[in-house]
Amino acid sequence: VLEPDVWKQPDGSTMSCEESIIVLRDNLMEIEEICQEALEDAVLMDVSEAQFRDVLHAVVERLTNPYEKG
Repeated sequence: VLEPDVWKQPDGSTMSCEESIIVLRDNLMEIEEICQEALEDAVLMDVSEAQFRDVLHAVVERLTNPYEKG
């Protein structure tokens, strides 16, 4: 799974809680598996791989932070 060498907190400091890092890693693995399966389905249905990847990027861009302050 693609993961940074260190996870940063909003203030730029390094996250040190190992349990949180494990949750992040597990979530990323699950997201990657789902995206891979969806890409394979799209390609098997003769959808443009490039277009499907663009849609996945757009999905990520639409994500909202429900905890954003301000």
